[in-house]
Amino acid sequence: MDVVLEKRQVQRAYELYAPIYDFMFDWIFAPGRAAAVRQLDLKPNDVTLEVGIGTGLNLPLYPPTSRLIGIDLSQEMLDKAVERVQTLAMPNVTLKVMDATALDFADNEFDKALATYTISAVPDPVSVLREMRRVVKPGGVIVLLNHFRSERSLAGHLEDWVAPVCTRLGWKSNLSMKPLLDHVGLTPEHITKVNLLNGWRLVRCINQK
Repeated sequence: MDVVLEKRQVQRAYELYAPIYDFMFDWIFAPGRAAAVRQLDLKPNDVTLEVGIGTGLNLPLYPPTSRLIGIDLSQEMLDKAVERVQTLAMPNVTLKVMDATALDFADNEFDKALATYTISAVPDPVSVLREMRRVVKPGGVIVLLNHFRSERSLAGHLEDWVAPVCTRLGWKSNLSMKPLLDHVGLTPEHITKVNLLNGWRLVRCINQK
């Protein structure tokens, strides 16, 4: 897989997005985010990792007592998430600045892992997914909500054409789903089309090790 986005480029983009991120992305992407958290099928004792938690827009969707660790590359985004945790009074949420390609967690530490609108916005999606597999227990659940390259020829070529512009904005428009999942050894248990724009998919995988 090509590493198109540079880490510092992503950091710069989301430093700029942080003040307006919620206004831009909350209402548009809310239905997909709600569906993604439901796909986790959370149980009372589950420990969940959210990769790319950003400003914490998903936090109100979790049960208030959820045991959750959220990571993000951007301190500016996490500052917003901290405020949200305090407002929601979620005592079991921990937020950390961390590179998702090198997670500072032990093997098999989590029951569930979630990444919403994140995989196409990281420089190395293969390494991120491999790390998610490593830290999630065998039989645990990994849920991805992301834009992937369209399977329709015309739309796919359009996504290829706009890819250079999108990378400057901090995400990759033409990331192909099946080669990516095959490369890291993830087999989707369930794939749902998300009714936003063509190419958005909600993918639920059971971590088979």
